[in-house]
Amino acid sequence: MKQTHVITRFIAVLLLAIPGVIATSGFLLMKNAIFDYVVEHGNDKLTAPVFQWVPFTIGLLLFILGVGFIGGWIFYRDRKRNYVAARFREKRPKPPSLRPGVKISAKGGEQTSSISGLQEERTNHSNGS
Repeated sequence: MKQTHVITRFIAVLLLAIPGVIATSGFLLMKNAIFDYVVEHGNDKLTAPVFQWVPFTIGLLLFILGVGFIGGWIFYRDRKRNYVAARFREKRPKPPSLRPGVKISAKGGEQTSSISGLQEERTNHSNGS
């Protein structure tokens, strides 16, 4: 294996490991905030235990960012390899024969028919020309 392939693979692993570490640290911040609050409830010397909202919110934000990045990367990769359900696949334009209002002429070119064009045809046929 060439040296450049090894370096690019290492960078790719780092790009996935860093969001994983971020999500893990966010989860631990949330866990510690909840655990400290529960432990303070068991302490009889404290009259009013306080929930640590700032570490919990930062942890929630880090967790959502890390999991969102990894989930988005997996979704992008699966979409590229066509592993996703039909509703998540990229919308491809319909062929000309299936589009409404498009006729294919004998020469193979597309001709679009508009409402005004249809009205002109009807008036020409009704006038006898």
